[in-house]
Amino acid sequence: MPITKSGEDNAPAWCGLSYFEVVTLAKGETRDFVRRGKREKIIVGTGTCEIRFGDEVVAGEFKTNVDLQNDSDHFAVRALDDPATLVWMCGDWETETSSGIFQVGKSDGREDKGDAIDYAKETSFDCHYHDCDEYWIVYEGSGVAVSEGKSYEVGPGDCVATGMGFHHDFPIVHDAVKSVYFETGLEGEGRRGHLWDHTHGGAVPQAERV
Repeated sequence: MPITKSGEDNAPAWCGLSYFEVVTLAKGETRDFVRRGKREKIIVGTGTCEIRFGDEVVAGEFKTNVDLQNDSDHFAVRALDDPATLVWMCGDWETETSSGIFQVGKSDGREDKGDAIDYAKETSFDCHYHDCDEYWIVYEGSGVAVSEGKSYEVGPGDCVATGMGFHHDFPIVHDAVKSVYFETGLEGEGRRGHLWDHTHGGAVPQAERV
């Protein structure tokens, strides 16, 4: 599982997500973008903005999730009444299972239904796997992410790319984390959501997706 950085174009060949940026705009600022991928999407993390692509104009706010599905080579985003942060994703994924924003803080007392672990943990986030590839793009806060049995310090602008079948977790938070999650198309048994060995059977990692 590689950790890639905002603005870098070095994702391994197996990744459907080949490029991403965490973009922050000042109040009233506009940025014009040149499209880079066969598929592209924007998720708004903070603030309010206006997204223009082709003949469409979309009002953006926290959790607005837009697929750029037209032939225009350009699009533009303008922050409105306050600064805005958005995550821009580009690649060649064929289908999407799910995407959005998740937040992680220190344990709030909820039951952790995940698989057993052998590392320190202070959150209620569950150790799980998927029948798809998943990407976490952190845009606020910092902590420790675990995937494939390895721990990684992550913060704003880091992307954790986890191949199908590999367990992953977010056990430690230094500052409350806000992150985009993006899951590409279902494979294997085609099950949605968080999967656990103790409930769904043993994970079958795709060994080449590391």
